[in-house]
Amino acid sequence: MRKLLNTLFITSPDVYLSLDGECICIRRENELISKFPIHNFESIVTFGYTGASPALMNACSERGVSIIFLSQSGKFLSRVVGKINGNVFLRKEQYRISDDPIRSIAISRNFITGKVYNSMAVIKRAVRDYPLRLDIDNLNSKSEILGDYLNKIRIVNSHDTLRGFEGNCASIYFSCFNDLILNQKQEFYFKGRTRRPPLDNVNALLSFSYTLLISICVSALESVGLDPYVGFFHTDRPGRVSLALDLMEEFRSVLADRFVISMINKQVVKSKGFLKKESGAVIMDDETRKTILSSWHKRIQEEILHPYLREKLPWGLMPYAQALLLARYLRGDLDEYPPFFYK
Repeated sequence: MRKLLNTLFITSPDVYLSLDGECICIRRENELISKFPIHNFESIVTFGYTGASPALMNACSERGVSIIFLSQSGKFLSRVVGKINGNVFLRKEQYRISDDPIRSIAISRNFITGKVYNSMAVIKRAVRDYPLRLDIDNLNSKSEILGDYLNKIRIVNSHDTLRGFEGNCASIYFSCFNDLILNQKQEFYFKGRTRRPPLDNVNALLSFSYTLLISICVSALESVGLDPYVGFFHTDRPGRVSLALDLMEEFRSVLADRFVISMINKQVVKSKGFLKKESGAVIMDDETRKTILSSWHKRIQEEILHPYLREKLPWGLMPYAQALLLARYLRGDLDEYPPFFYK
């Protein structure tokens, strides 16, 4: 298991990244703002960047430090990485299974089983923690419906049917989401998921958190030698990290969604930090983005017990653990891919 290193977040849109020896230099109009050793970081994430020097990109790729370029609103633009690591036979087996509907459905079922189970866990935990502030009967009813779908998902043999079940479960889960927001209800309300672009404060937070999570999942898969672009549940599409999206399904609710709910309920974020454009799109200002990134970094370093490995790991390493288990399954070392179940 690799060490959980830091991520350098660049939130100012008007800075330029360059290299000085073994250090990352951050400059604004030729003035040096900050300087950091490259070896301290696992990745660099920039928002609304001015640019990065070829020398820095080359140094980062040689040292296994990825550079991720995002728009100011958090939309993924591109990613600079070094050489692909890992066993070529592992990746060839991944491609073979991806093209085989019978073999790929077995893995897809487990990804979605983990997703639905963890969605239930988020609802049940809210019921347990806030029984006097929630509509317990409604939430328990929705949780039971998700439980019924779990039984169907475990025996489904068609990807189309599985996608239908997954869509229904997502709809049921998100129908409970607004109930889980207990504070700042007038400014942070959830009427439904909107993505491109997010049309309210909650959806802006969700989209931003999913961007941070998908970055971890891509790195996790690459670290064990798997191709993040070739998935089993999500179909191939140019530029889409389909396997990372597969892996991410297990962590959406328990890591990203719970993080967003916590940020709102603890009033770490305020409505004044969100801006609505003429198009209706909602974006965050720089200070809110910095606050979220700082809180996210703390969250992914919190430790929990991995349900299968029975070892305490930081949240940020959970996708790496799952990627490792997936690689073991593809190599034939495990009889089945074990989903991540939040306890």
